[in-house]
Amino acid sequence: MCAIIENMNDTPGRLLRLLSLLQTPREWPGSELADRLGVSDRTVRRDIDRLRELGYPVEATLGVTGGYRLAAGAALPPLVLDDDEAVAIAVGLRAAAGQAVAGIEEASVRALAKLEQVLPHKLRRRVRVIGAATATFSGDGPTADPEVLATLAATVTNTERVRFAYRDAAGTETRRNIEPNGLATLHRRWYLVGFDLDRNAWRSFRVDRVERPQPTGARFTPRELPATDAAAYVAGARTDWGTKTYRVDITMHAPAYRIAGRLGEASGALGTHDSDSCRLREERDDAPEWLASQLISLGVEFEVRDSPELEHHLSVAAARIARALPADNSPRNSLHPNS
Repeated sequence: MCAIIENMNDTPGRLLRLLSLLQTPREWPGSELADRLGVSDRTVRRDIDRLRELGYPVEATLGVTGGYRLAAGAALPPLVLDDDEAVAIAVGLRAAAGQAVAGIEEASVRALAKLEQVLPHKLRRRVRVIGAATATFSGDGPTADPEVLATLAATVTNTERVRFAYRDAAGTETRRNIEPNGLATLHRRWYLVGFDLDRNAWRSFRVDRVERPQPTGARFTPRELPATDAAAYVAGARTDWGTKTYRVDITMHAPAYRIAGRLGEASGALGTHDSDSCRLREERDDAPEWLASQLISLGVEFEVRDSPELEHHLSVAAARIARALPADNSPRNSLHPNS
C-alpha cells in the first residue's frame, strides 16, 4: 500500500502513518512518535494497543533509551511502503521473474501481480522506465514480458478466465479463451497451463508467445488438472497418461548443449555422439506423444533408432502435418521414423 497521510486526526490514517514509522528498523521513543504524529503520548499508547490487536507485534522497552519497535511475528502482516520502496520492490520482482530462479519464480510473479494492481499510475510508469533502462542477463532464448506474467498470475489467483493472442513457432496467431490453472518454468522458459475452452482440452502456452492478455471478469470453478501441478504438466508428467514405460534411442543432429534439458531426459541419458550430434538412450515413464511433440519443436534433424511407441506418434504427427499443407506443397523427407 502506498499512501501519503496528511490528516493526523483521522484514526485509520494515523495508524497507517504510525505503522510506517515502526517498520523502520529502529526503536522509537513515545515522545518522538507523538511529535511526528501531532498527538499526545496517551494517543500513541492507544494506537500501539490497536496495532497489537490487529496482529502487529509491537514491542516496548523501558528506560532512557527505550521505546517502541516492530518485532518479527508468527505471520507476515500487511506492510506500508513509501513510493521509492514500492518502486524498488516492483523492479526487483520483475528481475526475479525474468531470471526464473528455482523455488521463487512463481512466488515472485504472484507478488508482482499484487503490487502492480495497487500501484498508482505514476509509480507504474517509474517501474517501466527503470525496467526499460536496466539490462539483466537471463541466458539464451526468448524472455517473457513481466507485465504479461503479472496479468496471467492475477487471473490464476482470481480463478478468472483470460483471453489472449498466441503465436506458435511458425508465427501463426490464434485467439485463445482459457481457464488458467497455473504458471511454471521449465529450462528458463515460462509456461501458462490452462483449459482451452474452444478446444475443450488442457494446453500449455509459452508466455513469451502470449500477446495482449485480457482478463474477462468471468470467474470459474477450477477443473481437475491431469497432473500434480502446472510444473509437472509442462514436464510431461500427466496423470491421465498412465505409468507404462517405453524405451527410446534417438540421434539428434545438434550439439548436446542445445538439447540438454529440453526433452525431460534423466540425468546422464543424453550423450555426445560426435561434435555436431548427440544421442538420447533411456527408459521413460512419460507419454510418447509428448516426447514426439517436443522432438518436433526442437527444430533440428533427428532419427529414431529404436522406439516403436515414439515412431507411431511421430508418424501420426507427420500425417497430420501433411494434411494441413496444400496438396502441391506436401513435405518430403521431413519426418522418417525408422522401422
